[in-house]
Amino acid sequence: MTGQTVPEAKRPQWIRQAVDFGALLCFAAAYFITRDMIKATWVLVVASAIALAVGYLVEKRFAPLPLITGAFALVFGGLTIFFHDESIIKIKLTVQNAMLAIVLLGSLPLNKSPFKYLLGEAIHVTDQAWRVLTLRYGLYFATIAIANEIVWRTQPDAIWVQFRVGLWILACVFGLIQIPYIMKHMIKDEEPGPTSPDTGL
Repeated sequence: MTGQTVPEAKRPQWIRQAVDFGALLCFAAAYFITRDMIKATWVLVVASAIALAVGYLVEKRFAPLPLITGAFALVFGGLTIFFHDESIIKIKLTVQNAMLAIVLLGSLPLNKSPFKYLLGEAIHVTDQAWRVLTLRYGLYFATIAIANEIVWRTQPDAIWVQFRVGLWILACVFGLIQIPYIMKHMIKDEEPGPTSPDTGL
């Protein structure tokens, strides 16, 4: 029916992966071709805008996590280009993940579940399982924020870009590790796909 979102399980997974990580791969490729962080950031901004547009066309909405990461890329990328200061795009990863960690971990004492809002259409689990996943992902995001601060402040640009791409692999592995727990606590008889905690750059 026109206007309805395509069910998560029926969407081609390669499209979701391309939308989520395409901008990051374009950024990394641009950097290693030009060895210029500002030029690579231009590519990131353009690719992020395209990824958001494609994601909207595919899902007929802006999915929460891709929207957050895409918006951060556009804002911090734009500031990087405007001020010609490559440290801004590097700090972006810290700010984004720290914000997610604070929201998720801070919601636990309040018995709230923002993570359920972010991923509720992808998986359907018990409230207790949501709390456990919220804790796990909150700690994951906090760890990434700290690691990013250490790497970008102590390592050359090439190492930081490699680290950033490596986080994509780590995000996929972390999501795969959660699948047994998710399947054990699913409300409906559904088969979840990997839930990557980090989308795009």
